[in-house]
Amino acid sequence: MPATTIEDHLHFMTLALEEAKKATPSPTAFCVGCVLVVSPQSDNPVILSTGYSRELPGNTHAEANALDKAKLLTSKDLKNLYPVLGDFDVHSLLARTDVYTTLEPCSIRTSGLSPCADALIEAKVRRCIIGVSEPPDFVECEGAERLKEAGIDVIWLAGLEDECLKVARREH
Repeated sequence: MPATTIEDHLHFMTLALEEAKKATPSPTAFCVGCVLVVSPQSDNPVILSTGYSRELPGNTHAEANALDKAKLLTSKDLKNLYPVLGDFDVHSLLARTDVYTTLEPCSIRTSGLSPCADALIEAKVRRCIIGVSEPPDFVECEGAERLKEAGIDVIWLAGLEDECLKVARREH
């Protein structure tokens, strides 16, 4: 079964916060962390990938980085790294993936890059657990609404909102 208890959600969101803290602060962007968790055949969730803002070159966002890193995993990598996952390819696993992100996935990018909400929809992830909605510092975000419209289950996790915002707004 996938992570469904509040304790599971808080655990993975705390890991996403640790990822967000790795992001180089910027006065014109948020520091966001993301953890992709999958449980295809086991009661024990497995972290498929992680990401944080500006981790990869090109003004990248946390969710896109986690997805890109996951997509680089081959079937052989998955068998070696995560034997509990069985014979799944990455795309099959993404359909069984819960995305933990400290800030609502973006629906618009001022840089012109593809929004994270669109990347999550394209990857066909199962569920998105969000630490806090994106404040209107830079754009009006409709990421959660887009995910819902695409049939992705969205969960707003209560309890870490203040910490998610504090980390997101470092050096603002």
